Amino acid sequence: MTKIKKFNVVFAPEKSGGFTVTVPTLPGCVTYGKNLKEAKRMAQDAIKAYLTSLKKHGETVPSDDESYFASVDVSFPTAHA
Repeated sequence: MTKIKKFNVVFAPEKSGGFTVTVPTLPGCVTYGKNLKEAKRMAQDAIKAYLTSLKKHGETVPSDDESYFASVDVSFPTAHA
């Protein structure tokens, strides 16, 4: 039986090109892709491998089914040059 779980991912552009992808709900689950399409595919592969390891070790499989992802703006003082 196959179950679909939702995971939030963060695509961070790299200065040298491509994107590093992190999965906040899965500590240490990080991957990279040369473009967004490849980064998304790599993220799916990394998440599947992570979940397989959790299941193999009898650990709970988390998901982001009920979490929300947003960004916030924060103002802060900057140093004067």
